[in-house]
Amino acid sequence: MSRERATALLVDFDGVLRRWDPAVAAGVEREYGLTEGVLGEIAMSWGLLQPVLTGRMSHAAWMASVADALTPSVGDPARARAAVDEWQRYRGEVDPDVLAFVREVRAAGLRVGLGTNATDLLDADLAALGLTDELDVIVNSSVVGVHKPAKEYFQAACAALDTPPGRVLFVDDQDRAVAGARVAGLSAHRWSGPADLRYLRAALAY
Repeated sequence: MSRERATALLVDFDGVLRRWDPAVAAGVEREYGLTEGVLGEIAMSWGLLQPVLTGRMSHAAWMASVADALTPSVGDPARARAAVDEWQRYRGEVDPDVLAFVREVRAAGLRVGLGTNATDLLDADLAALGLTDELDVIVNSSVVGVHKPAKEYFQAACAALDTPPGRVLFVDDQDRAVAGARVAGLSAHRWSGPADLRYLRAALAY
């Protein structure tokens, strides 16, 4: 039995709609005499990351925790905080190909949602990147209280899109998130770059 074609799109933020230049973090790490990759390694450690992704910690508190963990490496709390602040001033860049695709899908009358594991800084980031009016719904894990790849997250996303799971196409650059979406009944595609757009257009009913 063939699957129904999707009538709504759910796209990930980091790694799909927003991309990050690794040279920025590397430059901060060099400036402060830090090991390459340490900022991301500390920030993404699950003990610090999980509370902020589920809304139990603010973005500011998360970054304060990162600075605390970094202090032994720089020898001074103020210097650690300065390194984190400088790193955080860069908020990434919009992928123009993905944004054009989102606009195309919306222009065709399909709903598009942003499905992201994010912090309470998400709305400010969307505004800074000029994305506030580019999406129909925002499904932020820190607001929902559960993060991808949990089934409950995708149930909340489909409810926000007012679309049954079987009619939602989800795009993410992480295998675990894609697998979780499929368990929840969504169609899901592992993003590898703009070359995927041809397939995504064919998968949507427009």
